[in-house]
Amino acid sequence: MKILAIDTSSKICSVSILEDKNVIIEKHNDDEKTHSQKLMPLIDELFKESNLSLDDIDLLACSQGPGSFTGIRIGISTVKAFADVKNIPIIGVTSLESLAYNVNNTGLIATLIDAKHDNVYFALYELKDNKYTTVIEPVSDSIYNIISILKNYNDSITFVGDGSEVHKDLLSNELANCVFASSEQSVQTSISVGKSAYDKQKAPDYKAIYTLSPIYLKKSQAEINLENSQK
Repeated sequence: MKILAIDTSSKICSVSILEDKNVIIEKHNDDEKTHSQKLMPLIDELFKESNLSLDDIDLLACSQGPGSFTGIRIGISTVKAFADVKNIPIIGVTSLESLAYNVNNTGLIATLIDAKHDNVYFALYELKDNKYTTVIEPVSDSIYNIISILKNYNDSITFVGDGSEVHKDLLSNELANCVFASSEQSVQTSISVGKSAYDKQKAPDYKAIYTLSPIYLKKSQAEINLENSQK
């Protein structure tokens, strides 16, 4: 199965083609302000350098957030257009789950994405027998509330994501048995989106869909500013 995976939910625009879980080719650009300009050229480069085309793709995988509001919309709009033209099924993967796939430490994996002002996007997963399962669904909350939740777990927890780097000292002081992923592992990537999508497609309850919606978890700053101006 060939998978075209896209992640535009962070500062890095990442695209890749996988054969099952094996990476054929990956390209990325780290200028968040040019995702709309860079995404299609990167995809074009993928196909040219791999001698593949959209006709060879069996599955589209895309990060559906949380993360950059604009970036998420760009990625989702692109895969929806591909799905419409070629009738290729789409699988959405949260950016928090894709981060968990960056880590191969057996046990609990806490994924944290910095949402500014001591807030984070958070989810908790467990890796056991090469299978990732969701322990706590993605939420947006303060890092202090997340720490209170995690104090209920006695097992070692591996932290990954830029939120874990921003709050590393606080997490280390408040929680026992913390393990921190490397900076490289905390980078969001389309490769992990593709690997997660492959596992989802293999699940017994999988049903093919051809559309996708974003997951924001909180309102954009523009929406917050508008609400404040109307009060």
